[in-house]
Amino acid sequence: MELRQLEYFAAICKEMHFSRAAENLCTTQSNLSQQIKFLENEIGLPLFDRIGKRIKLTDAGKILLEQSHNIFEHVDYAKKAIADLKTIEGGKLDIGILPGDGDLLFDALLIDLHRTYPQLSIRVTETMDVYEQVLDGTRDLGVTTVPQKADDRIAVVSLFHEEFSLAIRSDHPLAKSKAVPFEQLQHLKMVMFGSDHQMSKVIQACCQEQGIVINNPIVSSTLSTLLTLVHQGIGATILPRMLLDYINDENITAVTLLKPTPTQDICIIYRTDKFMGQAAKLFIKELQALIQRVKVQTGRSLG
Repeated sequence: MELRQLEYFAAICKEMHFSRAAENLCTTQSNLSQQIKFLENEIGLPLFDRIGKRIKLTDAGKILLEQSHNIFEHVDYAKKAIADLKTIEGGKLDIGILPGDGDLLFDALLIDLHRTYPQLSIRVTETMDVYEQVLDGTRDLGVTTVPQKADDRIAVVSLFHEEFSLAIRSDHPLAKSKAVPFEQLQHLKMVMFGSDHQMSKVIQACCQEQGIVINNPIVSSTLSTLLTLVHQGIGATILPRMLLDYINDENITAVTLLKPTPTQDICIIYRTDKFMGQAAKLFIKELQALIQRVKVQTGRSLG
């Protein structure tokens, strides 16, 4: 049984069509059929049921397909591990983060990494599907909220416990308050992320708990827009307290929210059964160090 034969077999399973698979593999249909025949002879069972022009996986074919995926993952792991021995400089890293987190967590970090490792390729993508994309292998690492129940293949590295505060223009009467009840939000003009944003989901859960509704908020998908609207006195918003302290804008005051105080736990996730290269290890280490620096700078405990 050869790796090439398994690759041919997997390609047919993807298309469920011999000629299309042969075209994708840049080989002839006769060669593809011959290789599958060799594979079936070695196994001693047919891998496909031929029903006219259509094909269907047999039970033996289903087992082989599942195990083939495992073999491909191990081969990929070995290739990456060997390549990673050369140097971190040529490494590549694909990271998924929740929208709105990048401004605080990654701008300074990416600049530092680029200066130290200019050949290191890092891609950071904002997405609400961080967990799913790490699980399916689209992303190498993810920075997201701690999952309630993680897959056994997912490792969770806690980063910090995050509290949300009311961000309001400094000349607003409420800016003089150290804390305000959460229910006060229903009487304010709010500017917020869309309803599918993770921060909005946390806030909505608190609203349901208190039995209140935030009416007619101004909605934006970007953090910079929310901050500009607050800065101009258009409305107030709710953002992570760490972020507000880090920005330290004298025209925006962070006011603690009580009963309840919206919170969430942020973590790094990665696949335990995927190879973790030097670039990923370095990124995790540097991100943890950044969190500690922000903790010192803002004088707040991040858990």
